[in-house]
This record gives sequence, structure tokens and C-alpha cells, in this order.
Amino acid sequence: MERRSSLRKIRDHAGRVIDEALVLAFPGPGSFTGEDIAELHLHGSIAIINTVLWELGKIPGFREAEPGEFTRRALENDRLDLSRVEGLADLIESETEAQRLQAMRVFSGALGRKAEEWRALAIRAAALLEATIDFADEEVPKDVGGEVLTLIDQLSAALERESQGVEVAERIREGFEVAIVGPPNVGKSTMLNALTGREAAIISEVAGTTRDVIEVRMDLRGLPVTLLDTAGLREATDAIEKIGVDRALERARRADLRIFLHDGGGAEGLEPEAEDIVVRGKGDLTGEADAVSGLTGKGLDALVERVARILEKRTSGSQTATRIRHKLAIDRAREALATARNMVESDGEHVELAAEELRTAIRAIDSLIGRVDVEDLLDEIFSSFCLGK
Repeated sequence: MERRSSLRKIRDHAGRVIDEALVLAFPGPGSFTGEDIAELHLHGSIAIINTVLWELGKIPGFREAEPGEFTRRALENDRLDLSRVEGLADLIESETEAQRLQAMRVFSGALGRKAEEWRALAIRAAALLEATIDFADEEVPKDVGGEVLTLIDQLSAALERESQGVEVAERIREGFEVAIVGPPNVGKSTMLNALTGREAAIISEVAGTTRDVIEVRMDLRGLPVTLLDTAGLREATDAIEKIGVDRALERARRADLRIFLHDGGGAEGLEPEAEDIVVRGKGDLTGEADAVSGLTGKGLDALVERVARILEKRTSGSQTATRIRHKLAIDRAREALATARNMVESDGEHVELAAEELRTAIRAIDSLIGRVDVEDLLDEIFSSFCLGK
């Protein structure tokens, strides 16, 4: 595609100069949308932009683009598949390096390429079965049946790996939650403030100051992490504190990781899980080597390093599929493949049904990249895009 650029004076309908701008022309079908596109690179003030939009709106047939309209046109003109559209949406919304890398992998077409490979395996298996349908009274030849089973097993294994990685990919997209839990007045809020570098939580010597869950978003080695400062876990002394403790327990149980800050005792109503971190608080007062202190920063670097290692280990299971929609489609394909396998392994009397199950698997794989059954998803997906994207 030949791109043409020039520096031009942008004038209103009366011939008055609005701005001097760089004009870029992208002829279709090689442009982003596949259509002829022109871009005006203005100097960017609100007055200039508003005036240019006002003047453009006077031209018959011109209007402002709807949210995501350019990307939707790219999809409709086969410049992008649906998975790449979702990758672009995630790329626009990415806040951390891990989110950017994951989104870029999807936007570059990695999931689409995998879907094509999976589809080819399913089509090959279906074609082998279709070839035997004209001989329905005979058993599926052993050599054909063996190859079909091998193809199904190969595809099922690939889909299972992808399905297992979706939950991790979702956490990268949405962010991990790390809850700081422990008894009252053990230094949880001080630790939160120290880790985030600001006064996010109220600090007081009065036990039970934190009544609600305080959330602070941060970037931890490129991973999106939300730190949760929870109410002190103890037998509540009043109704309001009890609500805070109940909320703390609920959020802490749902969190991806918990930091148990203690003063020598335990946390009321909650036990550490396998990878949870248990550490002594107020290290500036106790003097213990392994204790941490939000007040002086003692031990916090090592604590952050430990949290990062645990979360990074979990992200190693991430695959290319990143959304629950992807997982549902992949699992539909897996179920159809399992049914087809059972039929092929039987006495060969259900070849037509096995072939239909393989076609069901193909349709599920196709839905990943927008070939079928996705029209109802488009409005929701494109509504998250900004104007002009």
C-alpha cells in the first residue's frame, strides 16, 4: 500500500485557515479498515479540533465515528478477526507490561493462528469419517479409525492446555488481588501505605480503625496487582466492626494471595493456604530478623520480591486464549471431540454422528475468531472502544 503524506493548510468553508496539519492518505484495501482513509494530524488544541469537526460535519455524508466503528469496519472487511479485535481492546486498556505483552500477542493474531491449526486437525478427522459414510454397513477401516483417534487426541490435548491457561490470562487482564490480613493494630494499613507510597489508609493506634476493605492498584514487576487492606480479624465489638470483619473475610478468601501479618497469634476465622505468606509485623519494635515494618520499611523489599515470585510463577501457565468466551468455546469443542472419540472407538455404527460431533467442534473453534455465532457479542465488544478507534 502506498501511503501519501503532505503538509497542508486546513481551511473552513469561508476559506479561513484553521490550522496547518500533516495529512496522511491510506488507500484501501491496505488500510486499517480496508477502505480509503485520510488522517489529519492537527496541533491538538480543543478549539482547533472542535472547529475542524464542525467544518467536517457540514460536508454531506460526514459524521463522527461511533465507538469502535473503525475497528468494526476492519472486522467486517476481513482486516481483523474477532480475537484480534479483542486483543486490540485489551491493548488499549493495558496498564502494565504483562497486560501489554499478552494483549499484543492476541492482537498480532496468535490465537487466530492456533484456531486455524486446530480447525485443520478437526477437518482432517471429519474428512476421514465422511469418506466412510457411503459404506455405513461396514465398520470404519482400522487404519482410518486409528488416524482419526490420533487427530482427536492431538487436538484435545492442545485445547485442554489452552483451556487451563485462560484463568491465568484472565487474572493478567483483570489484575491479581493480594489481601493483607491479620488481627487489629498489627500494622496492615501502615504496610499498605508503605507499599503504595501514599496515605491510602488511615493509621491509628486505636484497634479496629479500618472498617471497610481499602483497595489500591499497583504495578508489580509488570503485573497488575490490587492490594487489599482489610479490617482486623477478631471478635467484633460492635455491629459496624462486624460488617467490616465479615467483608474482610469474604474478600480475603476470594483473593489470589494473602499476606498474614501477625503479632505472635493467629487471624480469627481464617487459615493460611499453601502459597500464602505469613510474616511478623511491627519489626521496628520486635527486632526480629524476619519481621517486617511498614513504618521503617524493614523487610518490605524481600516481601514484595516474594509476592512477585509467587504471581510470576502462576502466570507461566498463561496461554493465548484470554477470555471466558474463549474458554467456553474451547470447552464446547473439547466436549464434542470427547463424544466423537467414544463413537469412533465403538463398533463403527455411529460414523455419521461422530462426523457431526467433529463439525460441532469446528463451529466452536470458528467462533473464537468470529466466523460463526458471534453477532450478539459485537455490540458489547465495540462499546468498550473509544471514539475514532
